[in-house]
Amino acid sequence: MNFKEIQDLIKLINKSNLTEFKMKDGDFSLSIRTKKYGKNRAPQILQSPQQIMPLSAAPMQVSMPPPSAPTPAVNKELIINEDSSKAATDSEEGNYVEIKSPIVGTFYRSASPDKPQYVKPGDTIEVGTVVCIVEAMKLFNEIESEVSGKIVKVMIEDASPVQYEQVLYLVDPNG
Repeated sequence: MNFKEIQDLIKLINKSNLTEFKMKDGDFSLSIRTKKYGKNRAPQILQSPQQIMPLSAAPMQVSMPPPSAPTPAVNKELIINEDSSKAATDSEEGNYVEIKSPIVGTFYRSASPDKPQYVKPGDTIEVGTVVCIVEAMKLFNEIESEVSGKIVKVMIEDASPVQYEQVLYLVDPNG
């Protein structure tokens, strides 16, 4: 299964009502859990994790809180934090289009430290322009733009970890 097929599969699962998807083909295995996974289930510890690609930017909860801890308050706090960070992004971005990470990994603005950055604020890009690299499991994946316009802002620092669907760049489509 190639990278593009995995991306398409993630998008399809994200749009469905599935909570978990597992696939095995020879030596290759894939396990995907959506945001809905833990809603009606107790968390489980995997015996031998293979390749897990989370579909949300929310932190994973490994253990259950003690019975005396108010679980709804923790969830409410997480929701408030997500909403406040989204509101901050909304106010900054105006009418800009976001370029998001299609995978979890490490974000790099250039092919290597001695090479120039793929794009920087002020650069005009077209659909298909390579804007960065995201390293995932020792594979360096070139991320191409799905929009045309002018790069307005880089939303993440070089060599930083990124989550699935995390905003990498803001693009002015009119620029």
